Amino acid sequence: MSPAQTFTAGRAAHAAIAFRDITKTFNTPNGPFQALGGVSFDVEQGEIFGLLGPNGAGKTTLISILAGLTRATSGAVSVMGHDVVTGYTQSRRLLGVVPQELVFDPFFSLREALRIQSGYFGIRDNADWIDDLLHSLGLADKANANMRQLSGGMKRRAMVAQALVHKPKVIVLDEPTAGVDVELRQTLWQFVSRLNREGSTVLLTTHYLEEAEALCGRIAMIKRGQVVALEKTSVLLSRASSSVLRFKTDGTLPPALAALARVTGRVVQLPAHNAVEVEQILSTVRQAGLVAEDIEIRKADLEDVFLDLMADTSASPINAGTGANGFTAGPPQGETAPSGGRAAPAGASVGVSS
Repeated sequence: MSPAQTFTAGRAAHAAIAFRDITKTFNTPNGPFQALGGVSFDVEQGEIFGLLGPNGAGKTTLISILAGLTRATSGAVSVMGHDVVTGYTQSRRLLGVVPQELVFDPFFSLREALRIQSGYFGIRDNADWIDDLLHSLGLADKANANMRQLSGGMKRRAMVAQALVHKPKVIVLDEPTAGVDVELRQTLWQFVSRLNREGSTVLLTTHYLEEAEALCGRIAMIKRGQVVALEKTSVLLSRASSSVLRFKTDGTLPPALAALARVTGRVVQLPAHNAVEVEQILSTVRQAGLVAEDIEIRKADLEDVFLDLMADTSASPINAGTGANGFTAGPPQGETAPSGGRAAPAGASVGVSS
């Protein structure tokens, strides 16, 4: 039985999104580049699920395969039991994608763009929902403005509205708050949380790990095209082996501490299992002639777990699917990878209607 056929039975048929052994290889002048190497996991109906990884890990490639913008080299993906290749009409009606790129039609007002987007899905008389979207996303006073006149943050809100205009059961947010202000982030998460309470499933990728920690019940972490962790957020946090000592200092840390520290400007963060280790660290800092200021001890957070997993090249996957190894260095070319910056057509990219 092929991977696609397995979606007619078992857990995949009941999952909001199911990835089964997804591989993707791009052809480059230097030879094949494997962007995804056997990715498998489910996103259950009604959950907010986080997909995390460093730049180039394969997140956007995976979402592009889900949205039908890129074909997997092998494996299969389903949305609410509908294969995205053989059942593309049903799967895309169920899916709303907010892409990273700002893609919009410059010839229409915001309200006109939302009405047109509704029409792509055969929806008439959608004015009430459009008004709800505009109000909930803080766009009501921009409804009749041309899309070209909107600021970057307002365009980002418009992208969210376009992706949700057909009331999809499954919402994919690919870096939705990258480069936006605090107000938009709060507005967006309040609205997404409301939709989730009303039954929508959400798949989120973000580099703001505090967002993922606060919003996501489960998280998959992907590295070099493979899943290296797949757990409840609380379980991932419990795997952190220590607390974190945080302080500010000027000057250069001693090599023994520098090898373990995460340094951001004057801020130094070091793992510390107990009070004895805290005192040893501070003593080493003093002996180096440095002064530690604003000292505090905090629990390890998702960023600490993420950095540990991304740095540990020898760690075994945590409750994760496994796949092929052997990645070729160099950026994908030829068939351009989604992370390469090439914008997809507006209709396909925003509403996934093509």
